[in-house]
Amino acid sequence: MNPQFLVTHSGGFHADELLSSVILTRLFPEARLVRSRAPEWITPESDRIIYDVGGAYDAGAGIFDHHQRGAPLREDGKPYSSFGLIWKHFGRDYLSACGIADPHLDTVHASFDKNFVLPVDLLDNGAIDPSTAGPLSALTLPALLETLKPVFDDKAPDADERAFQAALAIARSFVEAAMARQAAKLRAEAIVQLAIEQAGEGRILELPSGMPFRPAVVKAGADHLLFVVHPRDKDWCLTGIRRTDEGFELRADLPASWAGLTGSALEEVCGVVGASFCHNGRFIAAAKTRQAALAMADLAVAEALAQNGTTPSAA
Repeated sequence: MNPQFLVTHSGGFHADELLSSVILTRLFPEARLVRSRAPEWITPESDRIIYDVGGAYDAGAGIFDHHQRGAPLREDGKPYSSFGLIWKHFGRDYLSACGIADPHLDTVHASFDKNFVLPVDLLDNGAIDPSTAGPLSALTLPALLETLKPVFDDKAPDADERAFQAALAIARSFVEAAMARQAAKLRAEAIVQLAIEQAGEGRILELPSGMPFRPAVVKAGADHLLFVVHPRDKDWCLTGIRRTDEGFELRADLPASWAGLTGSALEEVCGVVGASFCHNGRFIAAAKTRQAALAMADLAVAEALAQNGTTPSAA
């Protein structure tokens, strides 16, 4: 498929056609984006992809609307928006264009669909109430994108088009950043896996740099690991490992006596020369050298095990 036109509706815009446009304009950069409700534009032709307008869903004919009677549903009965439909049919090609390797395409496609696309679909169709986001309901991505619509008394002929293009650029930045982070996680996974093997039965995971580590730790079933050490700029970090993706509870906290201390005060309390900082929340600390960071990690492990009634030698 090599469309000459990408057609969506004119007037006010929503997150679903904006995000659909992000996908399609990346895949078909030479195609002209047309915003119109004119019948001659929203009628399927071989030279175009039509989405969020047209009153039909027919992937073979290149039309992806969801406003009509008998609108498409997912296998679990949840409704699609145009974004969900475009992601279903073009998402894998988009991931390839973003550098996601073939072995990971299905996994990343499904993950992004569940965590990013589906919420947009549900909100656009009124299947969830925005208030479920609580005090942050006005700060969700769909809500923020809609704030970029022209104000009511902006009567400039190009007001809608200017606003749409500005919103499209912002939507693109979020989607592409999400893809970049996903690709980075995949690259990090192999590095973390090797570090887990090198750690053996030890409680400390040492990494060559800061990177996403929890997914690989969970995937490897490395439940014995308690802390991570890695270099950062000119110092070294010591961090805890969260128990779940959603919460902030750690497998083990840093020692309470370190909380909020810096410099010589922290060195005196922990007895490690080069200890430089410990967050008051006890989830991250810093040291001037690798040796100091590892020494702090050993102390943190010993205290955590002692609190659980386990000695390091028995762990």
